[in-house]
Amino acid sequence: MFNKVELQEGVSLYIRQSDQFKTINFSVKWKTCLDESKSAHRAVLANVLQDSNSRYKTQSELRKALDELYGTIIYTDAAKRGDTHMVSLYAECVNDEFVNGDGVVDQVLELLRAVIFEPNFVNGQFDESIVGREKRSVKERIRSLYDDKTRYAQKRMLELLRPNSPASASSNGTEQSIDALTSEQLLEAYNKMIQEDEIDIYVVGDIDINSITEKIQKLFPFQARPARKRMTPEQMTGKDVGKVKHIREKQEMKQGKLHIGFSTPITLQHPDFAKMQVTNGVFGGFAHSKLFMNVREKESMAYYVSSSFASHYGLVYVMAGIDANLEEKAVQLIQEQLDELRNGNVTELELEQTKALLSNGIKSAFDSPRGQIEVFDQFKELDEHFTAEKLIAGWEAVTKEEIQKMASNIKLEIIYLLSGKEALTDE
Repeated sequence: MFNKVELQEGVSLYIRQSDQFKTINFSVKWKTCLDESKSAHRAVLANVLQDSNSRYKTQSELRKALDELYGTIIYTDAAKRGDTHMVSLYAECVNDEFVNGDGVVDQVLELLRAVIFEPNFVNGQFDESIVGREKRSVKERIRSLYDDKTRYAQKRMLELLRPNSPASASSNGTEQSIDALTSEQLLEAYNKMIQEDEIDIYVVGDIDINSITEKIQKLFPFQARPARKRMTPEQMTGKDVGKVKHIREKQEMKQGKLHIGFSTPITLQHPDFAKMQVTNGVFGGFAHSKLFMNVREKESMAYYVSSSFASHYGLVYVMAGIDANLEEKAVQLIQEQLDELRNGNVTELELEQTKALLSNGIKSAFDSPRGQIEVFDQFKELDEHFTAEKLIAGWEAVTKEEIQKMASNIKLEIIYLLSGKEALTDE
């Protein structure tokens, strides 16, 4: 799918030559071990690097330059995946073929070089005014979690289920870490990212592989760096907590948020990974699933209900919006749907629809350059020769008996309810 070139130890270039799109897309990903306190520094750094650089000192100057490059788009992002924190730099520009060979691609590569290697320094430090503004921006992003009660309830459930773990750590860090961030620490975070992070560079578009490789080698002179130490699947999934936790918390709100956490030994690296994906799809992943059809549609027990499989952490989540007073009935009904799977009660239609929707999902992701990059970047951890066809074949091979076996590996660990202060009384 992607042609790989190892530029240096720890620095890899992945190129997908394709005439599927009229644009050329770039992505540079810096990866390091997830540490919530350091994540705050890197989240602010991503914003600061996107704001301006030594060539374009203000946002307006940079926007004007991008507009002159036929509306080229450049932006950054901070995210996590498993035990990894990633800072990503993206760029999308028109293919020179469609603008009479104006050298847009070369100019965009030069601009990316400036973003990476020529920050907007004042007296050897990042501009204090920009840093202050971007610190506020990241803090607002963190605070937005508290306004979205579903996201907040999910994070609280994870904090209670897997404290001090990558599963519950935020890719943006904490407000306290951002408040404490100094210019010296931000500069240190930048230098460590450039010099020590594992780096993956992606290019997608109708380009000459040898030519683009030479240009990137010249413009992005990253030095070699040793491979980072990764957590094992056992370290990622955590230990069996024994007794099921049942926790209720209250805030000023109306709808109850029921979040249930299950553990499973099946992770991304496990040979049964595809089987668990299908199992989750039948359980609650789609609108035809047992949770949706029985808890929401048949019994009208939930405003919404779904399940997700977090393969890096060996967790299956159920999220439901309910009347808080119906918690006990809702939990019982959710558990009954899992029991149905454990008993092998899966229809051919449920199985066929799940496989079809999983397949359509991966195919639709490949309809965009960004989707191709993100999917490959995740699944190359399993196989650098990954293709969508291989993944789809794995789903197609899953049987009802295998779903029954997978469901037997899903163990209840926590029931968490966030409700309004007028609903329920503490037990």
